[in-house]
Amino acid sequence: LRMLQVKLIVTGDDFGYCPRRNQGIVDCFLAGAVSNVSLLVNGSAAADAAKLARRYNIPIGLHANLSEGSPVCEVLKTNSSLLNQDGFFHGKMGFRTALSKGLLNMSEVKQELKAQVELFHELTGHLPPHMDGHQHIHVLPEVRHVFAEVLEEYGITYTRVPIEPGLHNCDWIPPSLMDFYLGVEEDSFNTVDVFTRHGIRWPDIYIGLSTMGKNMSVSNIWSAIDTAIMEFLSKAPSPAQLTPQSRTVTIELMVHPGYPSVPPVGGCGEGPDDFSQSWERLHELQTLIKPELQSHYKTRNIQLCSFKDL
Repeated sequence: LRMLQVKLIVTGDDFGYCPRRNQGIVDCFLAGAVSNVSLLVNGSAAADAAKLARRYNIPIGLHANLSEGSPVCEVLKTNSSLLNQDGFFHGKMGFRTALSKGLLNMSEVKQELKAQVELFHELTGHLPPHMDGHQHIHVLPEVRHVFAEVLEEYGITYTRVPIEPGLHNCDWIPPSLMDFYLGVEEDSFNTVDVFTRHGIRWPDIYIGLSTMGKNMSVSNIWSAIDTAIMEFLSKAPSPAQLTPQSRTVTIELMVHPGYPSVPPVGGCGEGPDDFSQSWERLHELQTLIKPELQSHYKTRNIQLCSFKDL
């Protein structure tokens, strides 16, 4: 393991959700605990988030959102298959249900994804170096093809494929949530070929489901990283065949730090959800900035970076 150099991208998701989320993510970045952020362009504080990223030079990508709040594409705001009867996106599970019933128009999905890339460009002055999906919508059947086309069209190189090594052994995750995670994992396995065909790349390892919210701890992050690296090495060619490049392993750790949202401020058009208002966001923030986590990175030859450093 000493020979191995680890590049770790710690991505703070949901940047732009509300001013308190933005502040929490910036505090984490300034503490060296987050190295990359993912912006919700339909978040109520997206413009503020883009300004903060520019001010502090925070590497920023796009958190494509088709499940929470309102679309950014004007044409789709009034009459579209992406909306429920209240005029908002269908929600995390509602989106999946509508998709499985064949109710979603994929050309509208593409239209909205492109509108979000365009708005990202408008807010930040550049295209996103990476683009992933809020609530993992980007790996869903049908959506994955459209998502890959949009990335290829705009020349966006990197995405996230949420397959987490060791997830099955995490007995602290409640069964209902585990079912959701295993669904995400299955969708991700089925997405690999699609993304590969479109020339899209992603880090060697993804972590973040087992360490979310109240489940996050310093030891949990350590063991998730260790488990993932061991599994990755067991599948890698023998050391004799390794080139200097392949002695580097890249990991993305998905995190959701922030100060809890205070309604009615926040959200993506409907106000903030329960997870955003919960203490779990603050718990993540407090865990990530712990000095022992940072010193662990140093002793293990783990270098924090962003997608544009890969």
